[in-house]
Amino acid sequence: MTPHELVAVLEKHERWLKNKQGGNRANLTMGNLEGANLAGVDLTQGKLSGANLAHCDLSNANLSHADLFAAHLTKADLTGCNLYRADLRGAHMRGAKMKRAILKEADLRGGALLYGGGGKGNNGKGLDFVRSDLAGSDFDDAMMANANLSGADLTDVSMNGADCEGALLTGATLMRSSMKNVNLARADLRGSNLSGVNLQGAVLRDANLTGAVLAGANLRNADLQGAKLEGADLAGADTTGANLARSAENFSLHIQEALHNHYTWINTNGVMGSRADLGGADLSHIDLHGVNLSGANLKRVNLGGAKMRDALLIMCDVSEADLSGSDFTGAILDGANLRGANFSGARLDGAGIGWVDVKGPDGKPTGRLWAANLTGCNFTGASCVRANLRGANLAGCDFTDADLTGAILSDANIRDAKFAGANLTGASLPPPPDPDD
Repeated sequence: MTPHELVAVLEKHERWLKNKQGGNRANLTMGNLEGANLAGVDLTQGKLSGANLAHCDLSNANLSHADLFAAHLTKADLTGCNLYRADLRGAHMRGAKMKRAILKEADLRGGALLYGGGGKGNNGKGLDFVRSDLAGSDFDDAMMANANLSGADLTDVSMNGADCEGALLTGATLMRSSMKNVNLARADLRGSNLSGVNLQGAVLRDANLTGAVLAGANLRNADLQGAKLEGADLAGADTTGANLARSAENFSLHIQEALHNHYTWINTNGVMGSRADLGGADLSHIDLHGVNLSGANLKRVNLGGAKMRDALLIMCDVSEADLSGSDFTGAILDGANLRGANFSGARLDGAGIGWVDVKGPDGKPTGRLWAANLTGCNFTGASCVRANLRGANLAGCDFTDADLTGAILSDANIRDAKFAGANLTGASLPPPPDPDD
């Protein structure tokens, strides 16, 4: 198409939009417009399916409600372009500039193309499914609320600060993408691949991340309140400062049944149900606020970032567990075996981790005290304000940079424990161990 012909199409389309005589809706289907300067043009409702718009300048253009089905927009400049409710199914947008573009309610799913020719049956006709290719595109600050990107290839895209509230991203590939401060509230990300994605400061409130892969993702300071994470892979993800809590319903049926049976076992004094055996289980970021898991086997469990405020874990085996960044404020772990557990960065303010009075078969106290075992625990940077560790075995514990303000460590064994940089204001400590003992 010559520049003269293109100008004529645009002029007639403008008249059509204004309901003026001589106007015609722009039909550039399958047209070759590669490299054309279309900055600021108004192609609202234009027909551009299959058009070659690679390297075009479409900055600040109006393509709202346009048909761009399977269009080629590779490395096109769509900065500030209005693509509201545009049909971009199967579009090729690899490396396109979409900064500040408006993609509200746009359809960026894959699409099916009818092909002809012999040898494929069905009278020589059939369908080819074309996946939307947006890899490496720049969507910074784009408006993409309720856009449909299901199954799209968004590998290595930049989507920093974009508004994707309510967007459909089921099965999308977003590997290694930069999505800092993106708004994905209520977005549907089921089965999506977000491995290695930078979601620092992102809003994922009430998002559906069921079955999503978030391995190695950066979720620092992200807001995941109310997000569905059943079956999500968070291996190696950085969740420092993230508002992330998973209810038991977000975990496997095995874990749900083990917790349910344990609650029954506790409430019936062992007559019904069974003691929970969750050794080695991944319970990271689980919300078990106030639950009673006393007597459970939690050896080597991953409770990183878990919400365990006011929980009861009396006489539990939590040895060698990962409890980093967890919240055990007000929890009771008297008599628990915590040997070698990692409490780095955890909150244990007001927690009780001391001894428990062992009871006999008749339920009466025997007078024998069973102390909590914290041998070799890592409390680096942990907050243990007013924690009660009386009588606990703290041999070899590392309290470097921990806050032990007002903590009770009287009668505790602190041999070889490290307190470098720890805040011990108001803490009650046992006398230093005799080095000759």
